[in-house]
Amino acid sequence: MRPWAEERRRARRGLAHEPARAGARSHFRSLGIEPGRLEAPIVGVASSWTRTMPCNLNHSELAFAVAAGVEEAGGVALGFNTIAVSDNQTQGTPGMRASLVSREVIADSIELMDVAHDFDALVVVVGCDKTVPAALMALARIDKPGVVVYSGPMRAGSWHSRPVTILDVWEAVGAHAAGRLGGLELAELEAVACPGHGTCAGNFTANTMGMALEFLGITPPGETLVPADDLAQRKVHAGRCGALAVELAGRGPSARAFLDRRALRNAMTGIAASGGSTNALLHLLAVAREADVELHLDELTEISARTPVIANLTPSGRHVATDLQDAGGVPVLIAELIRGGLVDGGAPTVAGPSLAAATAHAPAPDGEVAAPLGRPFKPAGGLVSLRGSLAPDGAVIKVAGTDRRHHEGPARVFESEE
Repeated sequence: MRPWAEERRRARRGLAHEPARAGARSHFRSLGIEPGRLEAPIVGVASSWTRTMPCNLNHSELAFAVAAGVEEAGGVALGFNTIAVSDNQTQGTPGMRASLVSREVIADSIELMDVAHDFDALVVVVGCDKTVPAALMALARIDKPGVVVYSGPMRAGSWHSRPVTILDVWEAVGAHAAGRLGGLELAELEAVACPGHGTCAGNFTANTMGMALEFLGITPPGETLVPADDLAQRKVHAGRCGALAVELAGRGPSARAFLDRRALRNAMTGIAASGGSTNALLHLLAVAREADVELHLDELTEISARTPVIANLTPSGRHVATDLQDAGGVPVLIAELIRGGLVDGGAPTVAGPSLAAATAHAPAPDGEVAAPLGRPFKPAGGLVSLRGSLAPDGAVIKVAGTDRRHHEGPARVFESEE
């Protein structure tokens, strides 16, 4: 704990009645919060709503649903916003330099709001790429009871009678530049690839990290991949998470219980089994650092090497995130990996039961979107680490979409993101 943590707690305990805190209570009265209510758990509700992209467009509504759940459970909800940067919109531009920096800014801003307001618990609504690891980093630093609410994926678009995602647009951009695709076809694809709001539809960084939340146990299982536009179900889930935060404020545990070494290794197993993004390794290492957990790149890629790919998700597979939800959601993967001894089912979840108990009733893999360990889509996870003169401290490559394990040729080195 910080040297002044106890001083903050004393100030929090006196908020409802001490004369010295009358100015604060006057502010709360203007918000419609009477002093007597300040004895109840105060829950900070953070979201990264922005209208700059579709990924986080439902965050305001979800944050209000979280707040309603907090209030119904007898707590006091105090909402605030942070930022988000669109990796998709900034790709190939100088704006891409802002992406990873935004992770630190988001984490810092959530932590700073807790430093200022000393919440009893937090709920963080996340979506686009950097918001998920940023929330985990902030909760690891703060180490109070916390719940993370993922805002849900976009549905796939349809083009020429086949499902498409933003990845198809980027591949089409390359095909157009090479003269293999006409401008009219590119425009047609552009118009249909993103049919609504939500995180990008495939198993890209956002959905990879969203699924990791369930493996960590820091969000109740089964809801991560509900489509973002299914707002009714998403709001019900958000409200439950708000009520859960009030409960956790009273009994614990704090966030680091879901960010320890066991939890992070479980998350890495889930990332590998889903054929997830290479960025997830970088984010898990950052979360581990904030949680004071010793974790190394080679250790994560060793987990990937022994974990079969049991999710058939684009970009290395055929289906999108909402297809996995239709097949039973992330609990299908968790339960199968627990049965195979690859995930520690004794790890806790914020909802109370162990990871094994929380996913015990998950349906069996359907063989199309999710596979049993005995018949995986690929025998080993798709993330490996490389070391050499180009990257003496290590680099990560994703091989889930190819059988190639050796390449010899010139190296093309880029000095910037563009």
